[in-house]
Amino acid sequence: MRHNSLTRREWLGGVSALGLAAAGSTIFTAAAKADADAQESVPDIGSRLELFVDDYLIDRLQDVELRLHHPTPREIAIVHDAPWEGSGSGYHSVFRDGERYRMYYKAWHLTIEGGQLIQPHPLFACYAESPDGVHWKKPELGLVEFEGSAKNNIILATGSLAGVDIDPGHVAVFKDDNPAAPSESRYKAFVRSRDPNGLVPLESHDGLHWKPMSDGPVITEGAFDSQNLAFWDPLRNQYRAYFRYFTEGRRDIRTMVSKNFVDWTDLAPLEYPGAAAEQLYTNQIKPYHRAPHVYIGFPTRYVDRGWSDSMRKLPEAAHRKLRASAVERYGTAITEGLLMTSRDGVTFRRWAEAFLRPGPERPGSWHYGHQYIAWHLVETASSLPGAPNDLSLYASESYWTGNSSELRRYTLRLDGFVSASASMAGGRLATKPFQFAGNSLSLNFSTSAAGGIRVEIQDPTGRPLPGFALDDCPPVFGDSVERTVSWKGGTDVGKLAGQPIRVSFELKDADLYAFRFQPMA
Repeated sequence: MRHNSLTRREWLGGVSALGLAAAGSTIFTAAAKADADAQESVPDIGSRLELFVDDYLIDRLQDVELRLHHPTPREIAIVHDAPWEGSGSGYHSVFRDGERYRMYYKAWHLTIEGGQLIQPHPLFACYAESPDGVHWKKPELGLVEFEGSAKNNIILATGSLAGVDIDPGHVAVFKDDNPAAPSESRYKAFVRSRDPNGLVPLESHDGLHWKPMSDGPVITEGAFDSQNLAFWDPLRNQYRAYFRYFTEGRRDIRTMVSKNFVDWTDLAPLEYPGAAAEQLYTNQIKPYHRAPHVYIGFPTRYVDRGWSDSMRKLPEAAHRKLRASAVERYGTAITEGLLMTSRDGVTFRRWAEAFLRPGPERPGSWHYGHQYIAWHLVETASSLPGAPNDLSLYASESYWTGNSSELRRYTLRLDGFVSASASMAGGRLATKPFQFAGNSLSLNFSTSAAGGIRVEIQDPTGRPLPGFALDDCPPVFGDSVERTVSWKGGTDVGKLAGQPIRVSFELKDADLYAFRFQPMA
């Protein structure tokens, strides 16, 4: 039964609930029921972009669900087929740096002979770059010799770097936007040390030539046999690290913070309220560049399904058995990408449904090592002329299945992780009270030709403000990442800035991804 005929009294008098609301149901979260409640402290979102990846601002949902969206597969971005690369290449770091895109990754080859794992060459860290995030090349850097030649794209080799033991296969590289970082330390990275075990911080002036920032590992309480990463958080004025460890025999993630990238404190395990305990192999967390107050993570879910009729019917059955001859779980485990988000860096809202499924059965898919998402996403031009930019993500294929491995690009609309979604029958979403700065309201949304969105701005108790009621708002329809909302009196909401308000969205056959009050002109 749908509840589209609620009276305003019923709509304003709901009770609290968290997060996900299924279509066809009505779920409410705590609403102010008296003017006194409205005087309580409310968040000030300023003019920042707000996504619907959590329930931070959501108070009530009626016939609206928070719908997880999924990336669209595109072309193979890069093939790791060089002699110094191979089937085990992965753990990619991707970011835009001015007019080019940079990529760093583990180069590794793994074969199986007589039930034994064979590694023809040591682990390396390699570099690639692109003018557009689509077409990638591996420059000949001349930095590290491989089989007597330095004509390759290797930047780091297994062994000693300035007297510090490093394993460059577990590498995570970023450009440091800390304004206090000296030029010789503009690029930073974590690599694993095996003796002693831990994470070693590296620095570079150009992203190619590296030196240790310490004489040994600076984070030592963890497992580290994964992609362990860190970044500068400009809003919180600190570095934050995320790394692998085990809890009760289960793969999981820890975090720490630092002011200088060398001295780390505040060790904490990540928390996932309401989520089932699962094996999480990587984390791929970073502030979302369009809304840096929100951390976006793409952990890898690891599931050992064991042998069954379905397992035997998955692609490359003979190679699956070969892998299992060395270690059984190498043949029976499957991996895929998840989505999780946080506002404090410790407590995450993790979606149980896969964000990046293994997809259609084909060679190079549905195996251990498939769909490891690169760290992190970047903006790229759309393939549709005149369309807004996409988000590009990259994920691994053909891992341990031949003589090379691949990285496929995927795209997602800007802010398109989760939407507040309603059918043509209609639904409503009401926010909690908050304050804003700006003089117009813009939406990132998509509707059908017959659908639409109307917006009502209310006082903290849920009463529509004069001139901003639903009936004052012509339906907004189309598909835009930034459309300004208008009412009969125009688009200006500046007189409401700085005071507590609520916003109520009416949706019909529509998806609402994000909203933002634009800064004052």
